[in-house]
Amino acid sequence: MGINKQSDIAANLQIGPTDQGMVRLFIEGENIEIPLDFDPDEAEEIAEELRAAAMRARAIKG
Repeated sequence: MGINKQSDIAANLQIGPTDQGMVRLFIEGENIEIPLDFDPDEAEEIAEELRAAAMRARAIKG
């Protein structure tokens, strides 16, 4: 599935620190759980990418 292909898949996203000092993105959908752990520096890079993508998306919407 590409980034521009729409999907009817529903999922929940939780974000928070772990007891090991990592940042976890926890994705939960029908019959699947995906924990993704990142060190704090990686998490900040992801946050910057999310902000930049949001800005570009706003520009597309006009």
